[in-house]
Amino acid sequence: MVNRTALLLRYKEPAIQWINEADPVEDAMVLSEKEVNAERTVYLISDDDGENKETQQAWVKQNFRNLFESELEGWYTDPDLWPQPLTLKLFREWFDTEFHSVIIDTVDEPLFDDGY
Repeated sequence: MVNRTALLLRYKEPAIQWINEADPVEDAMVLSEKEVNAERTVYLISDDDGENKETQQAWVKQNFRNLFESELEGWYTDPDLWPQPLTLKLFREWFDTEFHSVIIDTVDEPLFDDGY
């Protein structure tokens, strides 16, 4: 088991609408909620921060901007396409948070940090 808590963000309808409307490519494919949420980033936070709902939400409140920017950049690297301002209220309108405390590393090799 890994001494971390996993945080995943689930995109809600306003975020999905932004993804589809902000796409600078003409006639781009419209993505569904299922497609947008099919492959999500897993953020590992400390066990202490993932201990309970209060510590989890305190961590999100302190780090929402970094999470928000990471997700937006994953879709469009041009910040001019991003909504402004990036507030905690907007973050909560766009994402649900999922926390998972049981993480089991099944690979018998050391973890590798590729620089992110």
